[in-house]
Amino acid sequence: MVNSIKLPNKNGELYTYTPQDPVSVHIPEVPFKSRIVYSAAHVVANPLADTDPIQNSKIDWETTLKYRHYLWSLGLGVAEAMDTAQRGMGLYWEHAKELIRQSVKEANSVNGWIACGAGTDHLLPHPSLKLEEVERAYAEQCEFVEKQGGRIIMMASRALAACAKTPEDYERVYRNVLNEVSEPVILHWLGDMFDPALKGYWGHEDVDQAMDVCLQVIKENESKIDGIKISLLDDKKEILMRRLLPDSVKMYTGDDFNYPDLIKGDEQGYSHALLGIFDAIAPATANAMHALDANNIEQYDAILEKTVPLSRHIFQKPTYAYKTGVVFMAYLNGHQSHFRMIGGAEGQRSIIHLSDLFVMADDAGLLKDPELAAERMKIVLAQAGIMQPSKQYM
Repeated sequence: MVNSIKLPNKNGELYTYTPQDPVSVHIPEVPFKSRIVYSAAHVVANPLADTDPIQNSKIDWETTLKYRHYLWSLGLGVAEAMDTAQRGMGLYWEHAKELIRQSVKEANSVNGWIACGAGTDHLLPHPSLKLEEVERAYAEQCEFVEKQGGRIIMMASRALAACAKTPEDYERVYRNVLNEVSEPVILHWLGDMFDPALKGYWGHEDVDQAMDVCLQVIKENESKIDGIKISLLDDKKEILMRRLLPDSVKMYTGDDFNYPDLIKGDEQGYSHALLGIFDAIAPATANAMHALDANNIEQYDAILEKTVPLSRHIFQKPTYAYKTGVVFMAYLNGHQSHFRMIGGAEGQRSIIHLSDLFVMADDAGLLKDPELAAERMKIVLAQAGIMQPSKQYM
């Protein structure tokens, strides 16, 4: 049995919690058959870099790439240089280029699936920007990804959101950029709960009106689009859009609240997946996908349902701070030796939030080594002034 640990509750009062014994999991080493599954992957900061950790963070490349090999070993694809990697929130284009270059090379070495974010984040958003500037910025990043041999995920653009005046401006930019790509891309519609700078994307704040514009873009450029990932945290909107897509265009769910049912689908279709939460729950994801392949829906439901409370906790408002929980899970599970993040983002969640995360991860059987996780939790608690009884250190 793992030793008990003192944790704070929502009132700041301490209580005793005893983690459960580790859960043994066997994951078959065969590819998934029924769904395409990408995990957006986090980056590992270099805690020993003597630079400004807010404006000039450094990346631990070895550990970052090792984590991607871990995801590939479970059968998951990697969605690289995306929001989960703190794109535009600590990870900027110069670092993203190196991350994409190295990750595509590593993916090729193990025949792993990879798709890479291409956006306009090297262009400062401003209302005075011209659409031509946004198009050139997109083209530069798309060309870089294709030259490395990666599939493009065409990310939503803060610069376009800042300068577009009408829905037709979005249609024009996407048409001109997609006309130049060599292979079909995955579009990414990221809601403003993930990035407030994207409010009013597609020219409308109303989601239904925005969806109409997005669907028009897809239908006009169908041959250049593999699928679309939408991250709106609204399962009904995703299902509606999924049913309106052309037959050749896939839906990749980005809904970190409702992913089990969206992936499972209904009599009219299902979603593939491109999710940040899969970084934190990768073993459960892999097991669930194998259960789905075997048409064992009861097992699929049982596996993923246990992960939903954790995911909803990690992605609670402010939603953009979810990366802190994702990296904390990697730290608890021994995938990195520290809980530091680029941009200083480890400070974006409270000690109570992290303590509840620890308990939820344990409840879901997602702590690979509960004893190690408890010891690491104690270190974080001590930094918040919460010391454990001395006998636990003897």
